[in-house]
Amino acid sequence: MFNTLLFYVADPAISVDFYTKVLARPPVEQSPTFALFILDSGLALGLWRKDGVAPSPIHQPGACDLGFKVTLDQLDKIHADWQEMGVTIALPPTKLDFGTSFVATDPDGHRLRVYTLAEDGAAE
Repeated sequence: MFNTLLFYVADPAISVDFYTKVLARPPVEQSPTFALFILDSGLALGLWRKDGVAPSPIHQPGACDLGFKVTLDQLDKIHADWQEMGVTIALPPTKLDFGTSFVATDPDGHRLRVYTLAEDGAAE
């Protein structure tokens, strides 16, 4: 079974440019209305032009997070890299009850949460 998370986007070309930079890889599939990235975990991230989705989406972007579990060193580097790329940071690196996390948003407002877990000893 192949698992895919779909983000509905206004302009797939703009989203492809954004995700190519933040994921440091090109999409494995791309058309004017859809693009597909394969994440390190094996999860596929689909970017689908929202005006072609049936049935129409009922929630706005930002209703959930796409999480990336990393080490604390990786978190700090990703945060610095994304800031340098001009990615919007909604929450800077912050110690939370589960560990350390920061949240960025893509051009459509989808939330990308990069985090460590305190139980791994990464956020202590």
